[in-house]
Amino acid sequence: MRILHTADLHLGRQFNGISLEDDHAAILGQIVAAVAAHRADVLVIAGDIFDRAAPPATAVRQFNGFLSRIASETGAAVVMIAGNHDSGDRIAAMSIMTDTRRALIRGALSSEEPPLVLTDAHGPVAFSGLPFAYEYAARECFSDETIQTPEDVLAAQVAAARRNLPEGARWVIVAHAFVAGATGSESERPLARVGGIETVRPEIFAGAQYVALGHLHKPQAVGTAHIRYSGAPLAYGFDEAGSEKSMTLVEIDATGQVTVEAIAFQPLRRVRSLRGKHAELLLADPSDDFVQAVLTDETPVIDAMKRLREVFPHACALSYDREARATETKSLTGRSLTIADPLDVTGDFLELVREDGLSEAELGFVAAALGRIHAREDTV
Repeated sequence: MRILHTADLHLGRQFNGISLEDDHAAILGQIVAAVAAHRADVLVIAGDIFDRAAPPATAVRQFNGFLSRIASETGAAVVMIAGNHDSGDRIAAMSIMTDTRRALIRGALSSEEPPLVLTDAHGPVAFSGLPFAYEYAARECFSDETIQTPEDVLAAQVAAARRNLPEGARWVIVAHAFVAGATGSESERPLARVGGIETVRPEIFAGAQYVALGHLHKPQAVGTAHIRYSGAPLAYGFDEAGSEKSMTLVEIDATGQVTVEAIAFQPLRRVRSLRGKHAELLLADPSDDFVQAVLTDETPVIDAMKRLREVFPHACALSYDREARATETKSLTGRSLTIADPLDVTGDFLELVREDGLSEAELGFVAAALGRIHAREDTV
C-alpha cells in the first residue's frame, strides 16, 4: 500500500505580513500531482491544516478546492487530523456527509478511536487518526484524572485505537506531537503549558508499522525510519532558510516493512538570509524570495529597505550586525536571552485557556493598546 504523508500546511498563514495564498496554492497543486503520479492509495495530512482555529474564508475555500481535486482526480483515500493550530470542531465538521469508506477525518477526541480499514493484495491496513488535544479535554473524554501530560493524552489515544484493530492488520498511526529525539524550529507553537514536558517517547507507538507525524516543520525520522515527520511544505521562519521541504511517499509491503522516499516541494519563493554590505547586496541577482538582510555597514544606510526591495521585492527583515552585537543580552550563565513578542505571548495564553488564539478584531485591539503603551514610554 502506498501512502503520501504530509502535514503542517498552515493555510491562511502570512510570512512577515506577506500573504502566502499563492505559495500554498502551488504546494497544494504539487500534492495533488504527486498523489496521481505515484498512484498513492492514501493521502495523510497529520494536522495543522490551518494556521489558526478561525482561519480566513480564503483559506477554507482553498482547502475545500484541494479536497475536491483529490476526490475527483485521484482514487486516494484521505486520512487527516486536527493539529494544535486547528479547531477540532471545524475539522470534525468536514467529516459530515463524507464517504467513510474512503475518508477518516478526525477533529475531536474519541474514547473509541475507530480506524479506517483499507485492503490491498496482502490484506487489511488499519489507519488510526489521533487528533491533537490538551490534557483537560482528554481527562474528560477518557474519564481519567491521571492524564497530566501530552504523553498521557497520546498513550490513552493509542490504547483506545489498539483495541479496535482488526486481527492481522498492518497498522498506521497518524498523530500530531513532539516525539523525543526530534529537532524543532522557531515557528512551532509549544504543545505544553509553560514549564510542562511536551515531548512523548517513541515507545508509545509500539506495534505500528508506520507513524505519520505532524507538528515539527523539518522532515525527519525519529530513532527509526518508520516514525517520521513529513515536515511543513513551506518555510515559516528565517531559521529554516535554505532547508529543503518535502512530502513523504511510504510503501508498506506484505510483512509490514516500509520503504520511504522524500519528494521535494518546489516553492514559488524560498526563504533566504543575506549578509553583507548594503551596496554589495544591491548587486545580487534579483529574486522574489523572502529575504532577511543583515547589513555589515558600520553606519546607517539611507532608505536601506526601500532600495533593497528594488532587487528583492519580498525583503521583509533588515538589521545591522553591529546592533545585534551591541544589544545582545546575556544571562548569568552566559546564554543569549530572547524577548518574546507581546502579541505572541497573548495569543499563546488565549490558546491555552480557551483553545483559540487572537481573532482579527482582538489582534487589532491588542496591537493598538501596545502601541499606546510604547508611545507613552517614548515620551517619558
